[in-house]
Amino acid sequence: MADVSLHGVAKSFGATEILRDINLSVDDGEFVVFVGPSGCGKSTLLRIIAGLETVSGGEIRIDKRRVNELPPADRKIAMVFQSYALYPHMNVYKNMAFGLKFAKTNKAEADRRVRQAAEILKLTPLLDRKPRELSGGQRQRVAIGRAIVRNPSVFLFDEPLSNLDAALRVNTRLEIAKLHRDLGATMIYVTHDQVEAMTLASKIVVMNHGRIEQVGAPLELYRSPRNLFVAGFIGSPRMNFIKGQVLRIDGASATIGFAGTEVAMDVQPESLAAGDHVTIGIRPEHMEEGGADAASLRGTIDAVEQLGESSYVYMKLASGDDVIVRAPGETDAAAGGSYTAHVPRRALHVFDGAGVSVLAGRG
Repeated sequence: MADVSLHGVAKSFGATEILRDINLSVDDGEFVVFVGPSGCGKSTLLRIIAGLETVSGGEIRIDKRRVNELPPADRKIAMVFQSYALYPHMNVYKNMAFGLKFAKTNKAEADRRVRQAAEILKLTPLLDRKPRELSGGQRQRVAIGRAIVRNPSVFLFDEPLSNLDAALRVNTRLEIAKLHRDLGATMIYVTHDQVEAMTLASKIVVMNHGRIEQVGAPLELYRSPRNLFVAGFIGSPRMNFIKGQVLRIDGASATIGFAGTEVAMDVQPESLAAGDHVTIGIRPEHMEEGGADAASLRGTIDAVEQLGESSYVYMKLASGDDVIVRAPGETDAAAGGSYTAHVPRRALHVFDGAGVSVLAGRG
């Protein structure tokens, strides 16, 4: 396997800048996920690593070797696309072995690799079937098997689960995670689904408008988002944002008023001043029906979603802010009624006027 490093990578199509100053290190054996909204540049970045797009600036290294000028076949990578791209007239065995034929791999070695990959992916009973006889999940496993037989240094996945239904996405996601554990391979994976990112990655790269917003372990991004974009993108349902204002500063403590309540928070030195407008962030799952050392938020219920194991209460605060509360189990709350949610101080996030986290120890 190998590491991957990007240094000042940029990409433009004419006057349109797609990627700007991308610096990133992927360690040997890591599972790194690029995540972000459509059009943020994550797939373009993956294609640049693969050699399917040229860079406008910067350097790409795979296993310490500069690969900017190398064609895809010489980069020791294997890519799994959103489309399975299987040959319909070939059976599973021949689809998996096809690339080895062009690599001039001898028949015995090719057979060994195909059967080994089929065993790993539980495809052995399906080797004689044509793609039309397979389910969507099985076809995707064949596409992954075709990548495994090449013994690449780096696996690249471009939204491989997008064409699967919800149940198959979960099953295939678990299979990919197990594959990573079994192979110990370096994997880079692109998705717009932050749940996939949180459950698969050892490291997440959050992208927006061609830039990297934050890099870190899944729970690091969940607990300590650097800015409003990351805070709103990581987590489902998304974080609640409430307008607030700094009432006074006392050393490293800022007293902030929001939604009819006041809370004193430890912030980074000189990050805020009295009178500054801020945004308070609260995750729906961190809002409770009771608790000490908490801010109380009162509002009118717009809607309630009962899911059995939890309930989502949508309410409008007196300040005009809309918030979602995730309550455990069932609730008696009903649309039109009043509701009070309590938030422990440790669960609050504070972002300045530029949308940057200013909490001490969390920014």
